[in-house]
Amino acid sequence: MSNIIPEGVSAEAVERLINAALAEDLGTGGDITSTSTIPAEMQFSGVMAARHDMVVVGLWIAERVFKAVDPAITWSPEAKDGELVKAGGVLGRVTGPGRALLTAERTALNFLQHLSGIATLAKTYVDAVEGTDTTILDTRKTLPGYRELAKYAAKMGGATNHRMRLDDLVLIKDNHVAVAGSITAAINGAKAAGHDKIEVECDTLDQVREAVALDVDAILLDNMGLRELGEAVAIIDGRARSEASGGVTLDTVRAIAETGVDSISIGRITQSAPATDIGLDWHASP
Repeated sequence: MSNIIPEGVSAEAVERLINAALAEDLGTGGDITSTSTIPAEMQFSGVMAARHDMVVVGLWIAERVFKAVDPAITWSPEAKDGELVKAGGVLGRVTGPGRALLTAERTALNFLQHLSGIATLAKTYVDAVEGTDTTILDTRKTLPGYRELAKYAAKMGGATNHRMRLDDLVLIKDNHVAVAGSITAAINGAKAAGHDKIEVECDTLDQVREAVALDVDAILLDNMGLRELGEAVAIIDGRARSEASGGVTLDTVRAIAETGVDSISIGRITQSAPATDIGLDWHASP
């Protein structure tokens, strides 16, 4: 088994998820169907293949799932994370005790299909703004426990990771402003606390003017129309990074990029990416 964990993903997070997923699936009695219908000595071989075009991510996790169930399982990947695999392309081959393979199959596919879905959707958005100078960002809208893996998958699809955790960056949003009393008060409070990397959300052009005068790093332009976005970019005039957010879809992302914003953050990349369709066909080994 490869011991290489991608940068930005901790081995502890991966093992925690794998162990939890297997425990959830096995329950207290284990795979009673496989143990009662498959002879203990039976060996299987399987081919994992893409059923449509996709950016594959997580084959190394699938390997870890199989080997967590039975170290005797052998795994041979035929693609790499971040690779665009066409429909019908083989992703990997796996061989070992039939019972163990069937027990591990669903958990391995769950990881692989979910992460490949994130990467595939990220690439779709990145491709949609090709030729502009706009970067596609992910967000913290991830399934609990999946933060590192989801953001890794988004990166493999060509997106850029926004903050991983709340302690990565001061991001002042509308609720912070409401409590602080104003954008100026919120920014000054963050600076007084010793933070010098600050992003602030603005809903109006007046707020943009207020924020840009206070020397922040980035301004999040929330749910603005195309005309407003263009005016906001002109007001900022390179004095801070501009980030558009809110209700972005594949139908609108290109037009938003063409307003000149530096980046577009898209929650649906990690929050609601459809899982990819991956087949795993088995046959008994001689």
